[in-house]
Amino acid sequence: MIRPLPSSRPLLPREFRLAFVLCVTVLAISGFAQMPIFRRYYIADVPGLAWTDNFYFTSQLHYLAAVGFLVLAGYAAGRYLTARRSGHALTTSGILRSGLYALLTITGLAHVLGNSSLTSLDSLPAMLVDMGHLASVMLLGLVSLLSALLGRRDWLRHRSS
Repeated sequence: MIRPLPSSRPLLPREFRLAFVLCVTVLAISGFAQMPIFRRYYIADVPGLAWTDNFYFTSQLHYLAAVGFLVLAGYAAGRYLTARRSGHALTTSGILRSGLYALLTITGLAHVLGNSSLTSLDSLPAMLVDMGHLASVMLLGLVSLLSALLGRRDWLRHRSS
């Protein structure tokens, strides 16, 4: 018999969740700032948001937030592996979101490697990596929104014997 956990809060401390939300928010804003949409739609003209038009700054901010995300994801994966031993399992929503975060991480790392001086990608593979990264973000946002609307926000459930 499988029963849902009331929340994943006991597994992850509040500080972790706040840091995760902050990190993902910074990643989303700085990621969209890589496209010139903030200038095009005059968002960068709003007082205090001129930094969104600075490609170099937002690119470095995105990389910094990505490092923070990888640290937090590693911590969450470790907590999940220890919780799994005590009978917890990922929910369907948790599996979908974990898979999309993994796809985002893989395409992000491929993008970083493609931009490094050690390797270079041809234009078609580079475009496919970028489109895959953007599609992953959109799917993750859609799945997260649907999970919240359907009341299935929990990542874990407990399997009782």
